[in-house]
Amino acid sequence: MSNKQKTLKAPVAFSGRGLHTGVTTKMTVNPAEENHGIVFRRTDLEGQPVIPALADFVVDTSRSTTLGKGEVRVSTVEHILAALWTMGVDNAMVDIDGPEVPIMDGSAAEYAAAIEKTGLEEQAADIKYYQVGEKISFEMEEKGVRLEIYPDDHFSVSTHIDYGSRVLGNQYAEFDATRDSFAEQIAPCRTFVFLHELEPLLAGNLIKGGDLDNAIVVVEKAVTNGELDRLRALFGKPDIEIREGYLSNVEMRFGNEPARHKLLDVLGDFALLGVRVKGKIIATRPGHLANTETAKMIRKAIRKEGVKPQYGYNPNEEPVFDVNAIKGKLPHRPPFLLVDKVIHIDNESIAGIKSVTVNEPFFVGHFPDEPVMPGVLIVEAMAQCGGILALHGMDPDYYYSTYFLKIDGVRFKMKVVPGDVLQFELRLLEPIRRGLVHMEARAFVGDRLACEADLLAQVTPNGKK
Repeated sequence: MSNKQKTLKAPVAFSGRGLHTGVTTKMTVNPAEENHGIVFRRTDLEGQPVIPALADFVVDTSRSTTLGKGEVRVSTVEHILAALWTMGVDNAMVDIDGPEVPIMDGSAAEYAAAIEKTGLEEQAADIKYYQVGEKISFEMEEKGVRLEIYPDDHFSVSTHIDYGSRVLGNQYAEFDATRDSFAEQIAPCRTFVFLHELEPLLAGNLIKGGDLDNAIVVVEKAVTNGELDRLRALFGKPDIEIREGYLSNVEMRFGNEPARHKLLDVLGDFALLGVRVKGKIIATRPGHLANTETAKMIRKAIRKEGVKPQYGYNPNEEPVFDVNAIKGKLPHRPPFLLVDKVIHIDNESIAGIKSVTVNEPFFVGHFPDEPVMPGVLIVEAMAQCGGILALHGMDPDYYYSTYFLKIDGVRFKMKVVPGDVLQFELRLLEPIRRGLVHMEARAFVGDRLACEADLLAQVTPNGKK
């Protein structure tokens, strides 16, 4: 198998209703350049905003996986992602003109068939892999949910479901990327729901696009003729019947189709890693919340392994803000102004520079014979850089103060000493709301990570200028 990235040879188009919104959307999966990843683009919204298909952007897991960035949403992404990722598509731009991916027949069969028919084009860049180095676990004990990932030389998934159901019983399913066909064995497996869950889902304003053509309905208890008539009216199908524990005489495609569908969901949610995995996933009663939380854990581990600065620093280039411009944005002054330059800024990220000299006042006592920059000041310097980012989108006619609310996950990786040039890189972990600024912060010396932390701050207006 080639270790090169791939994209589609040509666009593939789909149209259908969303399972939960009931909105009919058109979706086109387009080829994309190498290292692009899979990205959703809302073509119906002004500016055609994009959301990368990454676990960082998961905002809801109620019965499906929803990605969000700011106010923009795309929901029920798991089936198309499972098909793209598992069938070898590394890079694609998914144009969609509505809020939800079409549910089709409740499976990924049509997506897989279109990808297979269109074919893939090999690209020059190598595939990015995450090699699982040690066991990773995620558990929701109260719900009997557990995901475990073990080191292996290739990718495989096994799922086990047991809901105490007399109809479903215990079910197992497996997929091994080296031997199994996703298109034939996993993609055709449809979503399922228990009959007793239907009315709460409808009351919760969900499954507006659900019907008996795109979901398996499991019937656990006896249903009276009156209840059956009500279901017939609800779905607009006068011929609904119950046979062998399933509504409408549905023909199961596999004896363990529900377990295979849960495996399909695992594949789609793990596509949100943005890289391929060498490891074995064992999932017990998996669901979108557990899948995506585990993916977030792995994404965090990936970022910490061999992380490098994103923005190159060239002292010959004009900075975005020099120290005088920074003094116009922050209330800090020497010797407590700890950012010398800003070399990059946009609405979501910033990069700044601090040149550490032996003349720093703190080196007098920290320590006289071994000058080391205090870790608390490295965190403070990152926070000052983040303060510039936080104020970047604020009304320039006001004065503001920025206060720490919380500092989490602080890790110091190396000493910072005179002669070092610290490069700070911070990005928003979520949009700024009500003045709350949640940032991921890193400080580098050259290519080496010196410090990292998650910072939460409050920006408060102090009146007009």
